[in-house]
Amino acid sequence: MPETSTVLFVCVHNAGRSQMAAGSLRELGGDRVSIRSAGSIPADQINPVAVEAMAEVGIDITGRVPQLFTMGCGDACPYFPGKRYEDWKLDDPAGQGIDSVRPIRDDIKARVEVLIASLNR
Repeated sequence: MPETSTVLFVCVHNAGRSQMAAGSLRELGGDRVSIRSAGSIPADQINPVAVEAMAEVGIDITGRVPQLFTMGCGDACPYFPGKRYEDWKLDDPAGQGIDSVRPIRDDIKARVEVLIASLNR
């Protein structure tokens, strides 16, 4: 994995999926990756059920704060040549109970593991 790999996770509210993905990558990727997460319409706080689901697997995202993604992302995100983009279709954990959020968390972890392996190439 290149020393300077940077990963940006973006979702609408930056309160669930992107925060869980960033937490998973921090845990699995260590300090080999610079990690950012943001949202186009950030929430006031991290989804407490997402925090609970991550805590169950030993990952603490309680201190994270939703951040604004200011690139003007909407239907058409800006494209930067030489960068890699992935669009992960994931269920939204907003308003869901822990039993619904666990599979989302596990899906995100599996995708992060694949991402790490692809960065190692």
